[in-house]
Amino acid sequence: MMDDVDRDALADFLRRRREALQPADVGLPAGARRRAHGLRREEVAALALMSTDYYARLEQRRGPQPSEQMIASIARALRLTLDERDHLFRITGHNAPTRVVRSDHVAPGLMRVYDRLDDTPAMIVSDLGETLVQNRLATALIGDQVAYAGSARSAVYRWFTDPAERRRYPERDHEYQSRIQVAALRAVAGLSRDRRAADLVSALSAVSDEFVEIWERHEVGVRETDHKTIVHPELGGIEVDCQKLFTDNRAQMLLVFTAQPGSEGYEKLQLMSVLGNQQFVS
Repeated sequence: MMDDVDRDALADFLRRRREALQPADVGLPAGARRRAHGLRREEVAALALMSTDYYARLEQRRGPQPSEQMIASIARALRLTLDERDHLFRITGHNAPTRVVRSDHVAPGLMRVYDRLDDTPAMIVSDLGETLVQNRLATALIGDQVAYAGSARSAVYRWFTDPAERRRYPERDHEYQSRIQVAALRAVAGLSRDRRAADLVSALSAVSDEFVEIWERHEVGVRETDHKTIVHPELGGIEVDCQKLFTDNRAQMLLVFTAQPGSEGYEKLQLMSVLGNQQFVS
């Protein structure tokens, strides 16, 4: 195999993931007079069963291409998620397991569940944030997400290019939303058999400095649950829990928005179901 390691990306990714871990996360004592942020290089090397010099060279943008076995050891040492592990394989010039086959045809299993959700906001989206179907309550909650075309089909693209998309969330949550959307896009980029993920990254990089800055942090991962506040134009902020049900290949997911019974968010969702989407203004 040719040595096509992206050494800059590898060094940055390893350093950031190492600094994000605390000794207690990997069963190590904190110790006294600890200056380093997160784990030390020698601690990661020990956990990965490799020499400190070898690991240090990876963070210093030098050294040979790591083997697949070495990458797997580093991934375990750094407690990487499956998304992060696949990303590590790719930037070291190895093929990550193919988990995604993207299609706009809604998976039958998800559709059967979706069809039974007529009393709560629900929608099915692709791994690129393209809404494939949404019920009337989801439309009432967040507006029509199906009518877009081109790059704007992706909610990630709209987040960084369309101010109206951000008005759906309180300003205090904008930075967090930016980070989790970029992390999710990085998790799927390069995994599919088509070029839509790579094309979306290129399109965003060309129009958004904010996207580029967050992309370069190398944060990777798809959140499977989330608690958020959605700003409805008539009812104001509505606190909801967002649960996700994925297909086996994670190419599509069903999003269901609920609120704790008796909470203000629950009462607003009940009122919204009466109002419908006739008064919704994007």
